[in-house]
Amino acid sequence: MASGNLHEPLVRRKRKITFVDYLIKFRWILVIFVILPVSLAFDLMNYFGDKWSEIKSYRRRQKDHDKNVERVIKRLRERDPAKDGLVCTARKPYISVGMRNMDYKRARRFEVDLSAFRNILSIDKDRMIARVEPLVSMGQISRVTVPMNLALAVVAELDDLTVGGLINGYGIEGSSHIYGLFSDTVVSYEMILADGTLVKATADNEYSDLFYAIPWSQGTLGLLVAAEIKLIEIKDYMRLTYRPVHGKRPRDLGQAYIDSFTDPDGNQDSDKVPEFVEAMVYSDTEAVCMTGRYASKEEAKKKGNKINSMGWWFKPWFYQHAQTALKRGEFVEYIPTREYYHRHTRSLYWEGKLILPFADQWWCRFLLGWMMPPKVSLLKATQGEAIRNYYHEKHVIQDMLVPLYKVPEALEFVQREIELYPIWLCPHRLFKSPYKRMIYPEAGFERHQRRGDTPYAQMFTDIGLYYTPNPILCGEEFDGVEACKQIERWLIQNHGFQALYAVTELNERDFWRMFDASLYSRCREKYKAIGTFMGVYYKSKKGKKTEKEVREEETKLHETAYMEPEEA
Repeated sequence: MASGNLHEPLVRRKRKITFVDYLIKFRWILVIFVILPVSLAFDLMNYFGDKWSEIKSYRRRQKDHDKNVERVIKRLRERDPAKDGLVCTARKPYISVGMRNMDYKRARRFEVDLSAFRNILSIDKDRMIARVEPLVSMGQISRVTVPMNLALAVVAELDDLTVGGLINGYGIEGSSHIYGLFSDTVVSYEMILADGTLVKATADNEYSDLFYAIPWSQGTLGLLVAAEIKLIEIKDYMRLTYRPVHGKRPRDLGQAYIDSFTDPDGNQDSDKVPEFVEAMVYSDTEAVCMTGRYASKEEAKKKGNKINSMGWWFKPWFYQHAQTALKRGEFVEYIPTREYYHRHTRSLYWEGKLILPFADQWWCRFLLGWMMPPKVSLLKATQGEAIRNYYHEKHVIQDMLVPLYKVPEALEFVQREIELYPIWLCPHRLFKSPYKRMIYPEAGFERHQRRGDTPYAQMFTDIGLYYTPNPILCGEEFDGVEACKQIERWLIQNHGFQALYAVTELNERDFWRMFDASLYSRCREKYKAIGTFMGVYYKSKKGKKTEKEVREEETKLHETAYMEPEEA
């Protein structure tokens, strides 16, 4: 797919319209009359379930938790390795926020039910720690903590994202340029190992290697049953500044984004650095950079200040509201903190426009906005094989995690090879640690003193690609599978990483070129996960698993490259 002119997108042939295109075009009928009402029913059921949990005392919740842990241990010990499949959770294959359809659950498997683990076990204001079960969602925990002027250090934007998914997979937010990824804010993990042993892993106890191996492991080292997560103090409002950016090419937008939040003096821990950062690129020449700081109620309500209660169902979608800065110029407004945290939920970033083409119109927001968004799990459950393949081939859902200084080059690559807008930019720190984890900073990054870097962490950025590429929208040929491969090759060459909730085309060799296997493999062997829990590549790779692959994974032996602790 290489192009002769590095600054011009490829010229593609016109493509034939198929029956699946019409299914996609008119899918809004199913969404309005079936998926939205059922989604609302699920939300109400979960809401009242969460309220019932909140009524219980912390002691009662802990007692229920202990019983559920014993039940899981008993179930795990019932497994017969000679005839039962690999262990996985009993959640249906389509029940996940990511677009990957969990094909491993269509093969022979041994299911363990973790559906009861959806309670907040304690909020410790003295230690500033929340202890929660893995199915606690971001919407659930922010509803409890924000009225206490507390929040998780990293609150992922979508309401339905769960603690377990964000730990074992990938989680980021506008505060990640300070606190790192979601897993970096975890203080301890409570996990059931392959032999049924319940352990607590922290950064400095006997399970410290397991503590650093769990993030990105996709639940392949054990069954997570609880986690302690860092809390921070917050204020009632977010003071958000919208800055429009215009450039001649994508590289200019990338550099403006870097300049928007990094300290020119190299002190990334100074007060000059905003508390929240994100940017949205709307075309190859236009973007809006947003920086936020917590603000008190008194400050927000001062005369002349603009308060935007964007949480109302009839309000414009956040990404479209931010886009108005391109015409209005720079402006500032105050947003209630919890509404800011979940600003992308109602529109699913901008995917809602494809699911329900007129959902952003004022009349539709007023009439149906209170039912938005449709559950991603229900969308996946009703899409069928043809639509599922269409999304894999004609749609892009990928997160490219790249070193901050390579963002301008990455935006040029996306424009040339994919031509997809809007693009989400969100910075995050990648910390050095005593062990080399699956994702890790570039060797020697601290010597270069690049913008955003510190001696203990390299600044990365998530480049979020979630939309139908412009060639498809223009009726041209586009190979989504090849585009995914191009992204993966670029990431490997530029020390970048791919979020594993999305579809991957990597073979096993290239998978372990992108990610580091040493600590992960060591823990897989040490804690006897091999032959019980699926390997992370097996779990991530595309396609239904055959019986032969199940057998191979059950008996797989790793040539473990043991990793000695590095000096922090």
